[in-house]
Amino acid sequence: MNGFEGLMHGFALAITPTNLLFGFLGTLLGTMVGVLPGLGPAATISLLLPMTYALGSPITSIIMMAGIYYGGMYGGSTTSILLNIPGESASVVTCIDGYQMAKKGRAGAALGIAAIGSFVAGTVGVIGLTCIAPPLSRFALQFGPAEYASLTTLGLMLAAYLTGESIIKGLAMVILGLFLATIGLDPVTGNLRYTFGTMILQDGLDFLTLGMGIFGIGEILSNLEQKMSSQLVTTKITNIWPTVRDFAMAKWAIVRGSLVGFFVGLLPGGGAVISSMLSYAVEKKVAKNPEEFGQGAIEGVAGPESANNAAASASFIPMMTLGIPGNPAIAMIFAALMIQGVMPGPLLIKEHPDLFWGVVASMYIGNVMLLILNLPLVGMWVQLLKVPYSILAPIIVMICSIGVYSMKYNSGDVIMMFIFGVVGYILRKFQFDLGPLLLAFVLGRLLESSLSQALLISGGDFSIFFTRPISATILSCTALMILMPLFTRLIRKFRKGGSGVSA
Repeated sequence: MNGFEGLMHGFALAITPTNLLFGFLGTLLGTMVGVLPGLGPAATISLLLPMTYALGSPITSIIMMAGIYYGGMYGGSTTSILLNIPGESASVVTCIDGYQMAKKGRAGAALGIAAIGSFVAGTVGVIGLTCIAPPLSRFALQFGPAEYASLTTLGLMLAAYLTGESIIKGLAMVILGLFLATIGLDPVTGNLRYTFGTMILQDGLDFLTLGMGIFGIGEILSNLEQKMSSQLVTTKITNIWPTVRDFAMAKWAIVRGSLVGFFVGLLPGGGAVISSMLSYAVEKKVAKNPEEFGQGAIEGVAGPESANNAAASASFIPMMTLGIPGNPAIAMIFAALMIQGVMPGPLLIKEHPDLFWGVVASMYIGNVMLLILNLPLVGMWVQLLKVPYSILAPIIVMICSIGVYSMKYNSGDVIMMFIFGVVGYILRKFQFDLGPLLLAFVLGRLLESSLSQALLISGGDFSIFFTRPISATILSCTALMILMPLFTRLIRKFRKGGSGVSA
């Protein structure tokens, strides 16, 4: 079926009572997660992964989890604007001008433009997903094991370079994730690796246990020691709809943010956080009065909030068409598909058209649901901010424990989850970004299998990666990305040396 027919078929699936209900629950829960500081979509999706067994239908489960992901982008702005605490990491930049607008009595306008910008950008992102995913999937059918090994390598390098502030720390997390992915049986020889004689490690580490540990338990431990003492600017929100002047000032910021977010969202490791920061930098650069940024500029809210929602939608493209998850939350959705027996990649649209088009159509509907949830019901989310985290934390720990145990009914998995929780907490203390670790864990197994298959085909000859055009092009991009920072440093040193001599 062509794109239009597929989308219409997807709407027929998305508006069934069950899918509508779980789509609404996903967006509602995602908004709630975004509003409550200290949890995030990745941790929430990891908590709900065991539900994918109970729901049965992969369409229903992925619709709900997708709603949680892009719903979290919407909800994160509420806490940023009213508390100056980002409810979700992608809303960090929104704090800068959103909180200042709230202090000036314009909290309603800030929340309104954030919701409208999110709706526009989210819709732009889904339109891009509708148009780009099918042809990209057909192109990806030309990929063999060598191309996938090269593409995975590029994805790992992008995850290390684009996630977090330190490239060294990003690379360290990638290496740790790759190591954890190798624990268990060797897929080629069948030998045991790094099991240290324990039965629990012979089948390898489970994605659910790792994800719930580092993003669920680890996040809780980290948040419990932080004293979130900020006070609400106001508990009564008025004038939600921005004025005509506000729209005039914010319209191009929304457009630019949507485009920036969409293209950054296509990159592994890019995602909502990078796109929101880049959008803020762009808006400040093109502004007629850049000195107003940081003082309550509405463009400083509209641009980043548009960018993180466009990126959230765009990040589904590489996952669904190439089988490459771009961020931790998408990696969780990737795992949910695997649990349902669906392999993300070039054949997804051909083999599971109902799933692809049903999820895409649900994202159009979900954006409308979120606009309704975030404008008329903003007062309800303000009240939710009064719930102490000390009450939420034990509930989350209980859900994590039950979820992990219910997968295999093995108490050892629960112990491993808490061990990874402590590891995640320690890594956070040393300011390591855990996104590259989880992405490397997911991509590591794909890299190993693709690498083994390519070398078996070539009889152990590594030239297969350089003689195949697509693989060689991807590796060239990877090498260029690695060498560019080195060239930049050399040029800076040369210029400094030259200026020192001339002085």
